[in-house]
Amino acid sequence: MDWDNVYRGESGFDGPPPWNIGEPQPELAALIEAGDITGTVLDAGCGHAEFGLTMAARGNTVVGVDLSPTAVAAARATAAERGLENITFEQGDITEFSGHDGEFDTIVDSTLFHSMPVESREGYQRAIAAAAAPGAKYVVLVFAKGAFPAELEEKPNEVDEAELRAVVGQHWEIDDVRPAYIHANLPNFPADLELPKPPVMPELDEKGRMKMPAFLLRAHKAG
Repeated sequence: MDWDNVYRGESGFDGPPPWNIGEPQPELAALIEAGDITGTVLDAGCGHAEFGLTMAARGNTVVGVDLSPTAVAAARATAAERGLENITFEQGDITEFSGHDGEFDTIVDSTLFHSMPVESREGYQRAIAAAAAPGAKYVVLVFAKGAFPAELEEKPNEVDEAELRAVVGQHWEIDDVRPAYIHANLPNFPADLELPKPPVMPELDEKGRMKMPAFLLRAHKAG
């Protein structure tokens, strides 16, 4: 998928992408409120960076990185509007992320893992492990297998728990993996788009957003 097309509004969605909910994912918001996101933070695959912006507003130093220049420009503009000077952004491929060796106390992946090609996962894990301080925390929120209809031709690279553990466990000490949800706005498809069949309505949260099956992984860097 051309992610910059998505953020420019030139993909199949009419309006913002469904995952742009205007606030951190609820699973991550709960970790923030519990005090589990600490120190200098890397928002990996930040998109519009509501997670990173929230952490910066709480006083943390944050770096956001995303492949899409359109998303990064929007995140920078929002940071400027909110007067946040302790968050910076880099546009680029997370598998080539460098120049931050041992810098981050917490690395958060809010729906990035399933958005990249499977063959990119190893390079991604190597890059962020190098950027992590000894003992750093790593949090991943990722779609679980079955979150999308099997017949859908273009969909995220969902994972099962064993697959997630196998990839992350090569570079991190895994503390916990549990079922979770990714919340997303109901997509606004263009009126002239012909869908192959009516979509199955997923479970909705109290704000009318979709609750889609996911995993929340928590790990740390040895040492």
